[in-house]
Amino acid sequence: MKTISTDQAPAAIGPYSQAMQTGDFLYTSGQIALNAAGDLCQGDVGEQTHQVFDNLRSVLAAAGCTLSDVVKTTVFLADMGEFGIVNEIYAGAFGDHRPARSTVEVARLPLDVRVEIEVIARVP
Repeated sequence: MKTISTDQAPAAIGPYSQAMQTGDFLYTSGQIALNAAGDLCQGDVGEQTHQVFDNLRSVLAAAGCTLSDVVKTTVFLADMGEFGIVNEIYAGAFGDHRPARSTVEVARLPLDVRVEIEVIARVP
């Protein structure tokens, strides 16, 4: 196994890694709306989702991957009523690529953010 980290995404706020690579697969930790400096995005769920995708792109790049290498995502929402907004940004981020996905509403997310996304990608 190989630990993946980058200063282009927020550092882990607990005892975990930004991502782990095992064989040809990369597993990211959930990304929330913190910027690389660790500052919380105070915007709405749309702005937070854009920040999450910026973070995911940075973590994926550190392993030589892009969003087109993602095979599975898990999306955690504080309010399923915001699914449409997140889904629109998600679709724009992935374009024609359609990884498998699970989306769940949770009682609470770290730092009370509105969205968290983790991915599994195949390393080219």
